[in-house]
Amino acid sequence: MNVTDSVKYVGVSDREIDLFEGQFEVPDGMAYNSYLIIDEKICVMDSVDAAFGDQWLLNIEKALSEVPAADGKSRTPDYLVVQHMEMDHSSNIRKFAEKYPEAKIVSSKMAFGMMKNMFEDDFAGRQIVVGEGSVLELGGGDGCNDGSSDGKPVCGHALNFIAAPNVHWPEVIMTYDSKEKILFSADAFGKFGAFDFDDPEGWECEARRYYFGIVGKFGSAVQSLLKKAAALDIQTICSLHGPVLSENIGHYIALYDTWSSYGVESDGVVIAYTSVYGHTKAAAEKLAELLIAKGCPKVVLSDLAREDIYECVEDAFRYGKIVFASTTYCGGVFPKMREFIEHLVERNFQKRTVAFIENGSWAPAAAKAMRALLEPCTELKYLETKVSIKISMKDSDVAALENLADELTA
Repeated sequence: MNVTDSVKYVGVSDREIDLFEGQFEVPDGMAYNSYLIIDEKICVMDSVDAAFGDQWLLNIEKALSEVPAADGKSRTPDYLVVQHMEMDHSSNIRKFAEKYPEAKIVSSKMAFGMMKNMFEDDFAGRQIVVGEGSVLELGGGDGCNDGSSDGKPVCGHALNFIAAPNVHWPEVIMTYDSKEKILFSADAFGKFGAFDFDDPEGWECEARRYYFGIVGKFGSAVQSLLKKAAALDIQTICSLHGPVLSENIGHYIALYDTWSSYGVESDGVVIAYTSVYGHTKAAAEKLAELLIAKGCPKVVLSDLAREDIYECVEDAFRYGKIVFASTTYCGGVFPKMREFIEHLVERNFQKRTVAFIENGSWAPAAAKAMRALLEPCTELKYLETKVSIKISMKDSDVAALENLADELTA
């Protein structure tokens, strides 16, 4: 599969995996992307998950067999660029090094330290250490263009390295190919799901869940990266997960800007609830009914005990307003609500309008406990109306829900 005439896809897809990183449900599988750049020098961009090392090396070999060589033999890679040392992208570095003993390993200084930890070998005799501003020239290619960031002609592929610490590991580098105007973006702009080369339709949903599940804590680091990216003419994004993005690049970058600045992507209200005997659920559903009647553009009901928790996290960051509705449990909040709020706090939840519904058989106390859990979050606006139910909804509770709906739609 070709990204361009001189950039080939050599990655793999895992269609059997059930949980990515041991926690994220991936019903559509997972892609581990790798790319081959062909010029006077041959460069492979990143490795793949441990289970697919042999397939990856076969993909490289097949792609190279189609590249003409002066002596009639297949060419071999000159470089392996390691942008990210997370194991789903680095596990086969040693296999690659053994198969191609003349190839150099190109990565950040910190990444080589991680290789030492992983393999007891940092490939000292084969290292090329790169960082912000480093450039690796792959050769003359078949002509020049004016696509470099500094206005100088580009003859062949020039790999310009960009330090991207904490997007989402500290050793990460990204790579801009100034000839093809491709940003090799490591894990950024990735999504859950097996590889689909031509159809990024639906990218937003699984990319959003991926971003807030994995990268969300590191918004400031992503903002720093986007400032660097703004100086580049990016026509294609090649992430380590998901499809190659080659159209509407501004759309994807704009979404990343919104997500990483914790802005509101969509107008609407999330009602995240936990319920033991159905009474808190009934209150949540009643509030949703009232909001819809008042013209709220989108209402999302999330049963925290039954739905994918990371789908719920995604929605909490997508919309501008959220209602936490919880049964009082052991004098505090229900465990699934506690878990949900902890996920939000860990990911720097902020800049949202917040309200509470609580329920208790004799002494409702969940609202106070939920607000205490949210204390580390910044720029939250708490609505005045708090709905406090004792066991089941009564007319007075419905009236309180009506007041809350008014506040949420004001």
